[in-house]
Amino acid sequence: MSRPRRSPRTLIVAASVVAATATAAVAVTAAAGASGGKEQAQAAIKGGKAKNVILLIGDGMGDSEITLARDYTVGASGRLNMDKFPLTGSYTTYAVHPDGSPEYVTDSAASGTGWATGHKTVNGRISKTPDTDKAVPTILELAQRRGYATGSVTTAELTDATPAVLASHATDRSCQGPADMAKCPADTIAKGGPGSIAEQSVNHKVDVLLGGGKQRFDQKVTDGKYKGRTVTEQAKQLGYQVVTDKASLKNAKPGKPVLGLFADGNVATEWTGKPAAVGGTDPQRCVTSNPNRPDGTPALADQATQAIKLLEAKQKKQHAKQGFFLQIEGASIDKQDHAADPCGQIGETAAFDRAVKVARAYAAKHPDTLVVTTADHGHTSQIVPLDAQPPGLTSTLVTDEGQQLKVNYSTNTPGKSQEHTGTQVRIAAQGPQAYRVLGVTNQTDLFTTIREALRQR
Repeated sequence: MSRPRRSPRTLIVAASVVAATATAAVAVTAAAGASGGKEQAQAAIKGGKAKNVILLIGDGMGDSEITLARDYTVGASGRLNMDKFPLTGSYTTYAVHPDGSPEYVTDSAASGTGWATGHKTVNGRISKTPDTDKAVPTILELAQRRGYATGSVTTAELTDATPAVLASHATDRSCQGPADMAKCPADTIAKGGPGSIAEQSVNHKVDVLLGGGKQRFDQKVTDGKYKGRTVTEQAKQLGYQVVTDKASLKNAKPGKPVLGLFADGNVATEWTGKPAAVGGTDPQRCVTSNPNRPDGTPALADQATQAIKLLEAKQKKQHAKQGFFLQIEGASIDKQDHAADPCGQIGETAAFDRAVKVARAYAAKHPDTLVVTTADHGHTSQIVPLDAQPPGLTSTLVTDEGQQLKVNYSTNTPGKSQEHTGTQVRIAAQGPQAYRVLGVTNQTDLFTTIREALRQR
């Protein structure tokens, strides 16, 4: 009996699958050679089941920001922890206009909504549609529905855009506390809405919330069940343990939700130095301390470590089949890039990289953990020749290798906040379903990657 003839379309599709597999195999081989993780890379390309997912977001951490931190701290030929993932790709980061047409440069609200919900939206909006302003389910909400423990860790305010996209829905990112609702009238409790980002975050009963933003949670609720109480008091009534420093975080009891508020606003940076200036700065070494950072402020790696312990302990205590979903954000890479402060920026990238190390160390002992690291968008810093004279702000650094390195910030006029860029950014991964990050993908595809990993159990 003769075989049925294959159509040209079938042959093209089959060839595409073979080509994609071959490309993936090449990527795996290259990554394995670079990181020494051949077995890990081969396991990642096979897919498999994920019990836990750890997502690390370096806010504004484009390739230039990664390269700058690498050159300064471990040398041009060195490798950061985030460089050692077995699988690496890139994704595009644009937002959209209300009609769905592209807005080529995104903010953190729209980009976060993209990876958190799988849907593009307009700049400034939190996990809502770009046209009808309707709430869209987030990956954290889906994880909760499937019985996963959930956590969100940041060095920004817990109500800032990146953590907000996971546990709230708001017309505008500025609606962080009950007193901040001017741009979100339909979201107010008085109008039947879910309230501010702070109120929604604790109402969601996320198991672990760690970051800054105490000022938002100190605001009083204006309507509804908790009227007259602060959001912190609301959280306590919902069963949260409120911790304010490294010691109290370490002593938090597993099984009860934890709200960590380590600063009134954003958590203070770890490093300091002279910001970039018109005409440049004298060569400088960064100061790896900050007198404005209170003693007892937990480092991002400390927060990551404790969050993992608390989430894991909760699931074990409840004999849950499912594991946990945890997002960890290094927020002030972006904020120091806006301020043209290279030392602050590098210090925050290095702090984020230590959190990456924590996540990868956990995954090494728990290979059913998917770990993904990426950025939400690109940013302004560029390494330029020492003899270059850019029109913007520059700073010359003396690296750990004893060499001079010049950084330029020219995405806005001096004196104004430097801007995001519309470039694609790195995404790297290890563990079950990690192969999905290969190639050039869309930011919304990260949602699918995590969703599929969570569906495996």
